[in-house]
Amino acid sequence: MRHFLSLKDFNKEEILALIHHAKILKQKPEKLLIDKTLAMIFEKNSTRTRMAFELAITELGGKALFLSANDLQLSRAEPLKDTARVIGSMVDFVMFRVNRHASLEEFAKYSKAPVINALSDLYHPTQILGDLLTMQEYQKEGKIAFVGDSNNMCNSWLIAASILGYELSIALPKNYHIRPEILEFAKENAKKSGAKITLTNDKFEAIKDKEIVITDTWISMGEEEQKERKIKDFEGFIIDKDAMSVAKKDAILLHCLPAYRGYEVSEELFELHSEVIFEEARNRLFVVKALLCFLEREK
Repeated sequence: MRHFLSLKDFNKEEILALIHHAKILKQKPEKLLIDKTLAMIFEKNSTRTRMAFELAITELGGKALFLSANDLQLSRAEPLKDTARVIGSMVDFVMFRVNRHASLEEFAKYSKAPVINALSDLYHPTQILGDLLTMQEYQKEGKIAFVGDSNNMCNSWLIAASILGYELSIALPKNYHIRPEILEFAKENAKKSGAKITLTNDKFEAIKDKEIVITDTWISMGEEEQKERKIKDFEGFIIDKDAMSVAKKDAILLHCLPAYRGYEVSEELFELHSEVIFEEARNRLFVVKALLCFLEREK
């Protein structure tokens, strides 16, 4: 049995095969998981993630069970490992959207069903799968810039690029740093894959000649009290037409949403690339279908 807690859990061949299967399922839907059950546990609110998972299991012929943190005995201090033992014994898959990645790891340790990271403070791997499908559909080869916070999206792209052999430039404000263990993992994998990873504090340097420009919200869920400080820290990091002008002429902009216009991306640029961005959001459905099928085969 396999879990999907981060992209570290899959190798290059498995990631590419999963994206290929997602493309097939997008063109030709099949009911491959009839009568299978997915438990969806949310400690954080969700729009796209909930829709993608609930529709994916339903269209594959299965059922989804939605559980908020308030629905569980966790709110009354039941140990997480006990919750994992119960839920994992009754369903075929567990999707968990958590505040702390450590909670996800503990749940997976005790669950008899495969556990999927639907977002944690460290990683957002299903979003990256959707991005990879979008890149392939728009025939982009892996020259990427990430501009923004050293958050779960940044971490996940760093892992993905290092495994897949991509060229990735990351622009972060001064005093924002990637966790040493994640950076070390990426450096070691880059040696094997041929990936080229660069870090800078200059968004123009990161974006220059790239095919894909990625950004994300500066204020993640749970960081609302840091809004004023972060807006100051990220001054000048907006992705606008000036920033995009140094990318390749046909470069695309990706954003995992929700987007805060006037902060990480300008209204004008967002609307110019809105077709790609909303197809990126839709593609979450198909990669989740492929992921569920993969995990079922690996049992």
